[in-house]
Amino acid sequence: MPVGQWFTDDSGRWWFDSGSFALDFAYTGGIPVAVAVAPARLNSPDDLTAWMRDRFPMPVAPARSRDLFDATSLRDAIARLALAAGRGETPATADIDIVNLYAATPDIPPTLDGGSRQAGRSVQTVGQALSTIARDAVDCFGESNHGRVRICAGDCGIVYLDTSRAASRRWCSMQRCGNRAKVRAHRARKSGKVALSAA
Repeated sequence: MPVGQWFTDDSGRWWFDSGSFALDFAYTGGIPVAVAVAPARLNSPDDLTAWMRDRFPMPVAPARSRDLFDATSLRDAIARLALAAGRGETPATADIDIVNLYAATPDIPPTLDGGSRQAGRSVQTVGQALSTIARDAVDCFGESNHGRVRICAGDCGIVYLDTSRAASRRWCSMQRCGNRAKVRAHRARKSGKVALSAA
């Protein structure tokens, strides 16, 4: 699944790579941040249908009201787990149980291109899509990523999974908070040089 999405705020439009498909889903309204950047909200079954069709490479059936309830329950649990992990807090057992429940149901099976016959469904269910998201959340918050779910070192509060090889990512985006930090550091150095030359 493709990971990442465009955010828009007072600094303009910038790319945010959350590092996780599940975190992308949580940003449909589940994770509160210091700036208004979330690109979409899941207010109706049509909103959920549009998000699924945009993010999944295979057809997913239109969402119903019950699907929206399930989706927002899973999304909010993932969001709370992300915030707890980013803050180094113990995750709520209820949130773990929700993710595990959805992850235990059938997901969207992988397929190998080039075959001559259709195996399985030609249109996947919303439940299968939610299971796929939940399984990504299991990976995101699992032991192999311990300490890699972080909150941006800037003041935005954005949570991401650090997938860099050296586990050295500090910013939600170099286009946004990383660039702002560089500008501040440059101004501080320049200001220090001016103060030294005036002394």
